[in-house]
Amino acid sequence: MTSVVSKVYHITVFSWYVLIVKSLLAKEGEELPAGIFVYGGPWKYLTFLNLLLQMVFFGLAAVHDLQPGKKSENILGKSKDLLFSVFAFPVGMFVVLLFWSIFVYDRELVYPATIDTFFPPWINHAMHTIVLPILLGEVLVQPHTFPQTKHALALLGVVGGAYLFWILWVYMSVGIWVYPLLGLFSTPGLVGFFFFNMSVVFLLFQLGKVLNRRVWASRYYVSTTDKRKGSSLK
Repeated sequence: MTSVVSKVYHITVFSWYVLIVKSLLAKEGEELPAGIFVYGGPWKYLTFLNLLLQMVFFGLAAVHDLQPGKKSENILGKSKDLLFSVFAFPVGMFVVLLFWSIFVYDRELVYPATIDTFFPPWINHAMHTIVLPILLGEVLVQPHTFPQTKHALALLGVVGGAYLFWILWVYMSVGIWVYPLLGLFSTPGLVGFFFFNMSVVFLLFQLGKVLNRRVWASRYYVSTTDKRKGSSLK
């Protein structure tokens, strides 16, 4: 039953993300507010990169579900678990939490009101809200193997540093910050903001590990207990 649920869940969510990504890419050729897609198009926004990340993960998970044999032990299974535990879960949760925290404080710093004309509310929530319950659903649908903390931290550091370099490159190239919020910081402030964000992402990685263990450890205990009871009755 769990296998069927996971297959349906992964295929459905993958299709959902394909729809969202296609909708956003279709906007690239339209006349949007100044600065939105200048230099790098949507590829400079963490929100869009996260959508691609989620789409790749759920596509990989769907393909993995359709494979026969001991799927958790093959390369595809290990890659899927690594992608979810280190990137898809913590980064996806981070995007939702950071976006709405800033949006509530001052939306102009992260999602100016002029964008509403081009992106209807449902797309906004698809990018910045629905990601969270989908990830929590994944925790309930299928267990995942998490890497050692030091390895996860190293991977997150490399990817986080690469994205910071990309943001700085865009600014040095066209003089526009990817997010208006970044223009409020001094150089030391930007460094501090970056490390704060990386700390939050790392904590979300730990949260994913805890949730995965609590959900699936209890189910494993119940399953093994039932097996022992069944064998004792024979």
